[in-house]
Amino acid sequence: VLRFDDRGTAASTGNFHTATSHDFSKDAEAAFKYLQTREEVNREKIGLIGHSEGGIIAPMIAARNREVAFVVSLAGSGVRGDRVLLMQQELAAKASGASEEDRKQGEGVNAALLDIVLQSNDTEQLKTALTGYLKQVVRSIPDTSEKIKAMYDENFIASRVEWIASPWMQYFIKHDPASMFEKVSCPVLAIIGEKDMQVPAKMNLEAIKAALDKGGNKQVTAKEIPGLNHLFQECNTGSPAEYASIEQTFSPVALDELLKWIKARVE
Repeated sequence: VLRFDDRGTAASTGNFHTATSHDFSKDAEAAFKYLQTREEVNREKIGLIGHSEGGIIAPMIAARNREVAFVVSLAGSGVRGDRVLLMQQELAAKASGASEEDRKQGEGVNAALLDIVLQSNDTEQLKTALTGYLKQVVRSIPDTSEKIKAMYDENFIASRVEWIASPWMQYFIKHDPASMFEKVSCPVLAIIGEKDMQVPAKMNLEAIKAALDKGGNKQVTAKEIPGLNHLFQECNTGSPAEYASIEQTFSPVALDELLKWIKARVE
């Protein structure tokens, strides 16, 4: 087993807070290349398994490094980040019981914020544009909704702008994983839980399969696992609010799927 700390933790150098998924892919590829130097490791059979963000990072590495033996994407997205975030917000709003009117209004605000990011190439200008738009949103809230207006104070707006304009979030919003999957030629397993509310199964699995097919990769297995959430736990609703209350770490069904697929490629 090889374990290493995040950037900026313990003896690891670099700044975690200014890094993007692309930067993390360089870290993971460095670990991959190190393993290739170990005599006890078969350098011909080293693959990548990534969960969630890792499911975006694994195909990045395999797209540029033909020595990767296989890729497993666990709840990794296949569509651009802005679409993932909008779908997450829609599912969360439905789960919370929000009315259709409130959901549409929230979706409109979020879509506009994401579009501002997509059109931006300058972080300081982006922060100014995001701040201006959020203040405009607050001004449009009816005077009868004082509680809602109170939520959008200067500190709230500033913290939300910093989060959206962070290097990691800007990269995630603009990055399209399909562009990487198209360049992956090694065997790929993509699995997502049926009740995943963070990376919805149908939309993302279809996008991953389409991208791999476009690139001519025929060694593809894509599956939706019934009854599992984003963490591959057996669950009731799939809501992130359930995660901490579920004792199971990782479904034996999903683990068996993973094990059988990898064994068929490395034995």
